[in-house]
Amino acid sequence: MKQRIQQLAKAYSQEFIDVRHHIHANPELSFKEFETCTFIQQKLKGWNIPFQVMAGTGVVAVIEGRNPQLRVTALRADMDALPINEENEVPYRSTKPGVMHACGHDVHTTCLLGAAKILQETKEEWTGTIKLIFQPGEEKHPGGASLMINEGVLDKPAPTRIFGMHVHPQLQVGKFSFRGGMVMASADEIYITVRAKGGHAAAPNLTPDSILIAANIVVSLQQIVSRNNNPFNPTVLSITSIQGGTATNIIPSEVKLMGTFRAMNEEWRFHAHELIKNQTSLLAKALGAEAEVDIKVGYPFVFNNPELSSWAKEKAIELIGKDWVEETELRMGAEDFAFYSHQIPGCFFRLGAGNEIINSNVHTPTFNIDEHAIENGIAMMAWLAIAED
Repeated sequence: MKQRIQQLAKAYSQEFIDVRHHIHANPELSFKEFETCTFIQQKLKGWNIPFQVMAGTGVVAVIEGRNPQLRVTALRADMDALPINEENEVPYRSTKPGVMHACGHDVHTTCLLGAAKILQETKEEWTGTIKLIFQPGEEKHPGGASLMINEGVLDKPAPTRIFGMHVHPQLQVGKFSFRGGMVMASADEIYITVRAKGGHAAAPNLTPDSILIAANIVVSLQQIVSRNNNPFNPTVLSITSIQGGTATNIIPSEVKLMGTFRAMNEEWRFHAHELIKNQTSLLAKALGAEAEVDIKVGYPFVFNNPELSSWAKEKAIELIGKDWVEETELRMGAEDFAFYSHQIPGCFFRLGAGNEIINSNVHTPTFNIDEHAIENGIAMMAWLAIAED
């Protein structure tokens, strides 16, 4: 079966490179993936794969092999793009100004479609049931994964394991990487509003200076991590936006801050939230202002089930050889695949997509892939879905 999957992935590679070009040229932002949703449905209909639409623009399909009750495996791909203007000069560049598949979700969707075609074509040759999850809104709070779970994507049939894949342009094309346990961080959004009386810039003695107070808050918040967190516990707190003021001679009455908090420990994560709120409000009050803190709880950390990840790594070695399988490094980025991984055993792995020329990082206007990654991704998703213990 392994060789059969490899042969089919190779045979269909150009077909799915073309699929990727279509999706890449027609990107859609989170929860607005209407054309992509329709395109996926058309492909599944053409292959006689039953499906349903969930969470607005998500699609869930099921393929049954022999003895479908033996086990149920889920494969997940995200499908939304980012608000970035593409700078690549390629025939399939985005046709929508300011919207681009800069995180590889076009690749993920393409590979899952390719795996779907192969699995449907070979369903008399493997056992179990495969659930295919084409998920919207990975890039935007609250995350399409949470919405699909709430609508029952992990029920009827209920998968006992789930695999997700992400392109990695800093990993050589042809390679994959796996890691058990913690692999990506939780991500929460921080919104702070500092309010003071405001006044004339030439008379700072007559009013609290909201700009200066905001600056003190930014510096002070760094101590949340450096002086409260265990140094062996990965954490990031970044203030990424300061907005306030309209003129050189006016001390504004309001300044807004935005930022992100990342962690890999849930107890510390929520304790840090309280520290951020208390330290910000008390410091603002001590300096003559008031501060409102709103922390929007986002994705939890991604946890790869150690046993499943170890099994998947061994199966990957069987498929492509030991020299092409590496260990995934810890990353402070976030992924809403985390929601699945906290419900059932999950494995989120990396697909090598770069070479000496194509290596721009994700979330950049020049992101692209070495398209040999398409064949590799299709084969790996299909293989992990049906490989026997």
